[in-house]
Amino acid sequence: MQAIAETLFDIVYLISVVTIGILMIKGCKGNVQYKLFGIMAVTLGLGDAFHLVPRAIALCTTGLANYTAPLGIGKLITSVTMTVFYILLYYVWRLRYHVEGKRNLTVTVYVLSLIRVILCMFPQNKWTSANAPLSWGIYRNIPFALLGLLVILLFYKSAKENHDRSFRFMWLTIVLSFGFYIPVVLWADTIPMIGMLMIPKTCAYVWTVVIGYQDMRKQESNE
Repeated sequence: MQAIAETLFDIVYLISVVTIGILMIKGCKGNVQYKLFGIMAVTLGLGDAFHLVPRAIALCTTGLANYTAPLGIGKLITSVTMTVFYILLYYVWRLRYHVEGKRNLTVTVYVLSLIRVILCMFPQNKWTSANAPLSWGIYRNIPFALLGLLVILLFYKSAKENHDRSFRFMWLTIVLSFGFYIPVVLWADTIPMIGMLMIPKTCAYVWTVVIGYQDMRKQESNE
């Protein structure tokens, strides 16, 4: 039952975010903000597919234990693409609120992203091992969490200052995604049921994408 339910959920999720992303890219009408948001959604879906597709195959066939290497490589790729996702989201923020300059802020975003990616590449992560160390799971997620916190603060402050109702919950979607993700990093290996938190975490990312898509549709209806 878990295999069927989780696989169906993942299929719906991947198709949904990639489809929304493509619709935004094709329907942006030259609006760079929406085009970037669409690229961000496609990046999210395709990146997650590298982990979710092997997981679905494993659950529906011989089990996760026999797919350790593909799952590990998928997690590595997803870790990198999620970092790219937040870089793109940062530029969505800049475009939406017409932010100019702030070179130090941009440098901070790239430094945190680079540290995250470099940490992901260390062999000590043991991506293809069944006994990947928790310590390295924490190390590589520290700069990622800081990057997420930075984007949360930027959207919260800007949406409030600009009375931006369409993006007023953008910060909350990111808070929820990290709120569900961090317990999985810390305790999923010892308490497997905690891994179920990846479902509401995924829903939070879908909410992020839907916010952008709904705003684009709203702009279209006002034209």
